[in-house]
Amino acid sequence: MSPTLELWGGIEATVNRVAEEFYDQVTISGHHARFDDIERIAATGIKALRYPALWEKHATEPIDWQWTDERLNATRSFGIKPIAGLCHHGSGPKHTSLVDQSFVSGLAMHARNVAERFPWIEYYTPVNEPLTTARFSCLYGHWYPHAKDPLQFFRALFIEIAATREAMREIRKINPEAKLVQTEDMGKVYSTRSLAYQAEFENER
Repeated sequence: MSPTLELWGGIEATVNRVAEEFYDQVTISGHHARFDDIERIAATGIKALRYPALWEKHATEPIDWQWTDERLNATRSFGIKPIAGLCHHGSGPKHTSLVDQSFVSGLAMHARNVAERFPWIEYYTPVNEPLTTARFSCLYGHWYPHAKDPLQFFRALFIEIAATREAMREIRKINPEAKLVQTEDMGKVYSTRSLAYQAEFENER
Protein backbone atom coordinates (compact mmCIF):
# COMPACT_ATOMS: atom_id res chain seq x y z
CA MET A 1 0.00 0.00 0.00
CA SER A 2 1.17 3.51 -0.78
CA PRO A 3 2.94 5.35 2.09
CA THR A 4 0.23 8.03 1.83
CA LEU A 5 -2.23 5.48 3.21
CA GLU A 6 -0.24 4.44 6.29
CA LEU A 7 -2.90 5.89 8.58
CA TRP A 8 -6.36 5.47 7.10
CA GLY A 9 -9.90 4.85 8.21
CA GLY A 10 -13.40 4.63 6.86
CA ILE A 11 -16.95 5.85 7.35
CA GLU A 12 -19.36 2.93 7.87
CA ALA A 13 -21.64 3.64 4.92
CA THR A 14 -23.85 0.60 4.44
CA VAL A 15 -27.03 1.10 2.40
CA ASN A 16 -28.57 -2.35 2.54
CA ARG A 17 -31.97 -3.40 1.29
CA VAL A 18 -34.32 -5.60 3.31
CA ALA A 19 -37.41 -6.52 1.27
CA GLU A 20 -38.59 -3.14 -0.07
CA GLU A 21 -36.86 -0.97 2.55
CA PHE A 22 -33.40 0.59 2.31
CA TYR A 23 -31.38 1.16 5.50
CA ASP A 24 -28.91 4.03 5.20
CA GLN A 25 -26.31 3.80 7.94
CA VAL A 26 -24.84 7.23 7.20
CA THR A 27 -28.21 8.76 8.05
CA ILE A 28 -29.00 6.42 10.96
CA SER A 29 -25.62 7.17 12.58
CA GLY A 30 -26.18 10.92 12.29
CA HIS A 31 -23.08 11.49 10.13
CA HIS A 32 -25.18 12.68 7.19
CA ALA A 33 -26.18 15.81 9.13
CA ARG A 34 -22.83 16.46 10.88
CA PHE A 35 -20.56 18.30 8.48
CA ASP A 36 -18.03 18.97 11.26
CA ASP A 37 -17.37 15.24 11.61
CA ILE A 38 -14.78 15.63 8.86
CA GLU A 39 -12.82 18.21 10.85
CA ARG A 40 -12.90 15.89 13.87
CA ILE A 41 -11.67 13.00 11.72
CA ALA A 42 -8.86 15.16 10.34
CA ALA A 43 -7.77 15.99 13.90
CA THR A 44 -6.92 12.30 14.45
CA GLY A 45 -4.11 12.55 11.90
CA ILE A 46 -5.74 10.24 9.36
CA LYS A 47 -4.25 10.62 5.89
CA ALA A 48 -6.80 8.65 3.90
CA LEU A 49 -10.49 8.00 4.52
CA ARG A 50 -12.83 5.59 2.79
CA TYR A 51 -15.81 7.81 2.11
CA PRO A 52 -19.18 7.12 0.47
CA ALA A 53 -20.06 8.19 -3.05
CA LEU A 54 -22.71 5.51 -3.18
CA TRP A 55 -24.58 4.37 -6.26
CA GLU A 56 -27.85 4.06 -4.31
CA LYS A 57 -27.59 7.72 -3.26
CA HIS A 58 -26.90 9.00 -6.79
CA ALA A 59 -29.49 7.06 -8.77
CA THR A 60 -31.70 10.09 -9.38
CA GLU A 61 -32.17 12.00 -12.63
CA PRO A 62 -30.64 14.52 -12.56
CA ILE A 63 -28.03 13.33 -10.06
CA ASP A 64 -27.98 15.32 -6.82
CA TRP A 65 -24.29 15.79 -6.00
CA GLN A 66 -24.61 18.48 -3.31
CA TRP A 67 -23.91 16.38 -0.19
CA THR A 68 -21.12 14.39 -1.83
CA ASP A 69 -19.54 17.53 -3.32
CA GLU A 70 -19.41 19.19 0.09
CA ARG A 71 -17.99 16.19 1.94
CA LEU A 72 -15.42 14.97 -0.57
CA ASN A 73 -14.11 18.48 -1.16
CA ALA A 74 -13.94 18.98 2.62
CA THR A 75 -11.78 15.86 3.06
CA ARG A 76 -9.47 17.22 0.39
CA SER A 77 -9.26 20.64 2.05
CA PHE A 78 -8.19 18.97 5.32
CA GLY A 79 -5.41 17.08 3.55
CA ILE A 80 -7.19 13.70 3.63
CA LYS A 81 -7.16 11.48 0.54
CA PRO A 82 -10.67 10.07 0.06
CA ILE A 83 -11.07 6.45 -0.95
CA ALA A 84 -14.38 6.65 -2.80
CA GLY A 85 -16.75 3.84 -1.85
CA LEU A 86 -19.29 3.18 -4.61
CA CYS A 87 -21.33 0.28 -3.18
CA HIS A 88 -21.12 -0.64 0.51
CA HIS A 89 -22.93 -3.84 1.58
CA GLY A 90 -25.72 -3.00 -0.82
CA SER A 91 -27.24 -4.40 -3.98
CA GLY A 92 -27.55 -1.18 -5.93
CA PRO A 93 -30.69 0.87 -6.63
CA LYS A 94 -34.13 -0.72 -6.64
CA HIS A 95 -34.06 -1.70 -10.32
CA THR A 96 -31.17 -4.18 -9.92
CA SER A 97 -29.65 -6.69 -7.50
CA LEU A 98 -26.51 -8.72 -6.87
CA VAL A 99 -27.79 -11.54 -9.08
CA ASP A 100 -28.81 -9.27 -11.96
CA GLN A 101 -26.27 -8.70 -14.74
CA SER A 102 -27.37 -5.06 -14.88
CA PHE A 103 -25.50 -4.57 -11.59
CA VAL A 104 -22.24 -4.70 -13.57
CA SER A 105 -23.07 -2.09 -16.20
CA GLY A 106 -24.94 0.08 -13.69
CA LEU A 107 -22.08 0.28 -11.21
CA ALA A 108 -19.61 0.92 -14.05
CA MET A 109 -21.72 3.87 -15.22
CA HIS A 110 -21.91 5.24 -11.68
CA ALA A 111 -18.13 4.83 -11.33
CA ARG A 112 -17.58 6.86 -14.47
CA ASN A 113 -19.95 9.57 -13.22
CA VAL A 114 -18.00 9.83 -9.95
CA ALA A 115 -14.66 9.94 -11.75
CA GLU A 116 -15.90 12.69 -14.07
CA ARG A 117 -17.22 14.67 -11.13
CA PHE A 118 -14.08 14.18 -9.01
CA PRO A 119 -11.17 13.56 -11.44
CA TRP A 120 -8.68 14.25 -8.65
CA ILE A 121 -9.73 11.20 -6.58
CA GLU A 122 -6.99 8.55 -6.77
CA TYR A 123 -8.37 5.67 -4.69
CA TYR A 124 -11.59 3.68 -5.13
CA THR A 125 -13.44 0.78 -3.53
CA PRO A 126 -16.16 -0.07 -6.07
CA VAL A 127 -17.66 -2.92 -4.01
CA ASN A 128 -17.02 -3.17 -0.29
CA GLU A 129 -16.41 -6.71 1.02
CA PRO A 130 -17.97 -8.59 -1.93
CA LEU A 131 -17.68 -12.01 -0.25
CA THR A 132 -19.41 -10.80 2.90
CA THR A 133 -22.11 -8.99 0.93
CA ALA A 134 -22.79 -12.08 -1.18
CA ARG A 135 -23.03 -14.23 1.95
CA PHE A 136 -25.50 -11.98 3.73
CA SER A 137 -27.61 -11.42 0.60
CA CYS A 138 -27.61 -14.78 -1.14
CA LEU A 139 -26.43 -17.42 1.32
CA TYR A 140 -27.91 -16.33 4.67
CA GLY A 141 -30.87 -14.45 3.15
CA HIS A 142 -30.68 -11.44 5.49
CA TRP A 143 -30.39 -8.79 2.76
CA TYR A 144 -31.96 -8.42 -0.66
CA PRO A 145 -32.48 -10.54 -2.76
CA HIS A 146 -32.84 -12.80 0.31
CA ALA A 147 -31.58 -16.00 -1.29
CA LYS A 148 -30.36 -19.00 0.68
CA ASP A 149 -28.76 -20.80 -2.22
CA PRO A 150 -25.04 -21.60 -2.75
CA LEU A 151 -25.42 -21.13 -6.51
CA GLN A 152 -26.96 -17.68 -6.05
CA PHE A 153 -24.21 -16.86 -3.56
CA PHE A 154 -21.52 -17.63 -6.15
CA ARG A 155 -23.45 -15.81 -8.87
CA ALA A 156 -23.62 -12.71 -6.68
CA LEU A 157 -19.91 -12.94 -5.90
CA PHE A 158 -18.92 -13.26 -9.56
CA ILE A 159 -21.19 -10.35 -10.52
CA GLU A 160 -19.61 -8.18 -7.81
CA ILE A 161 -16.14 -9.09 -9.08
CA ALA A 162 -17.13 -8.27 -12.66
CA ALA A 163 -18.66 -4.98 -11.48
CA THR A 164 -15.44 -4.06 -9.68
CA ARG A 165 -13.39 -4.77 -12.80
CA GLU A 166 -15.69 -2.76 -15.08
CA ALA A 167 -15.95 0.11 -12.61
CA MET A 168 -12.17 0.47 -12.48
CA ARG A 169 -11.97 0.36 -16.27
CA GLU A 170 -14.40 3.25 -16.51
CA ILE A 171 -12.64 5.21 -13.75
CA ARG A 172 -9.26 4.78 -15.47
CA LYS A 173 -10.65 6.21 -18.70
CA ILE A 174 -10.94 9.47 -16.74
CA ASN A 175 -7.99 9.04 -14.36
CA PRO A 176 -5.41 6.50 -15.61
CA GLU A 177 -3.62 6.71 -12.25
CA ALA A 178 -6.67 5.58 -10.23
CA LYS A 179 -6.01 2.70 -7.83
CA LEU A 180 -8.22 -0.06 -6.47
CA VAL A 181 -8.38 -0.42 -2.68
CA GLN A 182 -10.18 -3.73 -2.15
CA THR A 183 -11.63 -4.64 1.24
CA GLU A 184 -12.84 -7.99 2.55
CA ASP A 185 -13.85 -9.57 5.84
CA MET A 186 -11.67 -12.66 5.94
CA GLY A 187 -11.55 -15.14 8.80
CA LYS A 188 -10.95 -18.71 9.84
CA VAL A 189 -13.48 -20.96 11.58
CA TYR A 190 -12.49 -23.05 14.61
CA SER A 191 -14.65 -25.63 16.31
CA THR A 192 -14.93 -28.34 18.89
CA ARG A 193 -13.91 -31.82 17.74
CA SER A 194 -17.51 -32.87 17.17
CA LEU A 195 -18.08 -29.95 14.76
CA ALA A 196 -14.78 -30.26 12.92
CA TYR A 197 -16.62 -31.26 9.73
CA GLN A 198 -18.51 -27.95 9.75
CA ALA A 199 -15.37 -25.89 10.37
CA GLU A 200 -13.64 -27.71 7.49
CA PHE A 201 -16.59 -26.97 5.20
CA GLU A 202 -16.71 -23.27 6.16
CA ASN A 203 -12.97 -22.81 5.70
CA GLU A 204 -12.98 -24.54 2.32
CA ARG A 205 -15.88 -22.36 1.15
